[in-house]
Amino acid sequence: MMNSPFRFAQRLPAIVIFAAVMAISGCQKDAEPTDAPDTQNTEATNNQADTASVTTEAVAPADQQVNSSPITILALGDSLTEGLGVDKDDNYPAQLEDRLQAMGYDNAKVINSGLSGETSTGLVNRLDWVLQTKPDVTILTIGANDAIRGIDVATIEANIRTAVKRLQDNGSVVILGGMSIYDNLGSDYVAAFSDIYPRVANDMNVTLIPFFLEGVGGDRELNQADAIHPTKEGYEIIVNDNILPVLEPKLKELETSDAENTTETVQAETTKNTPNETT
Repeated sequence: MMNSPFRFAQRLPAIVIFAAVMAISGCQKDAEPTDAPDTQNTEATNNQADTASVTTEAVAPADQQVNSSPITILALGDSLTEGLGVDKDDNYPAQLEDRLQAMGYDNAKVINSGLSGETSTGLVNRLDWVLQTKPDVTILTIGANDAIRGIDVATIEANIRTAVKRLQDNGSVVILGGMSIYDNLGSDYVAAFSDIYPRVANDMNVTLIPFFLEGVGGDRELNQADAIHPTKEGYEIIVNDNILPVLEPKLKELETSDAENTTETVQAETTKNTPNETT
């Protein structure tokens, strides 16, 4: 991919129908006295128990689904995302999926859409294809190969902005992974390149990982022999220290939004199906 090293990097319980049951009961004609009043009491008690049972059954699944709603996370980028040089179970998308499931996100799926040698232009050109995955969240890490080639910073930034907008328009929450390079292309280019990421994040309301390789880049023990691509252990640090602290709050926001939408739907359905009280 690169020929020089990097430096850094949803339930709420359904509406209880007990009120509807009581409203219907209040509209019924008083029952004739019988010699077995206990039967009526028993039936009333059973009805209350049944109502409570329905309520309980409605609560439990909703609670259990908080962390088991389907979550699709798209890992989009170049060889740092693909995991060049490590086993397919050791790249960051695979490790991230394992960690999320261990944290209770049972239906979390992380799609690895990293491509070795990918530039920002190449990534933009394949967006139509990757958007078919309909990701809830996209972790976008791109630009390093552009910088290695000395591509104009304005072109790199324009491509990243295009990618972010397309993803957001598709309903995906975008997390942008910041990148930095060594000074071999000149300090002005290096500074201009690094400044792309916080600027795009600020302008486009995107969450930023300041430096995707933070704590790993430049460490011989955490990178492969090329001094560019992380080892399994390096990716583990990236997932735990750089990605999850930024990603987890976004997942909780998605859970809250899903819970609110579900509550509104349940309330609407309950109102629709509850008989009007008559006198």
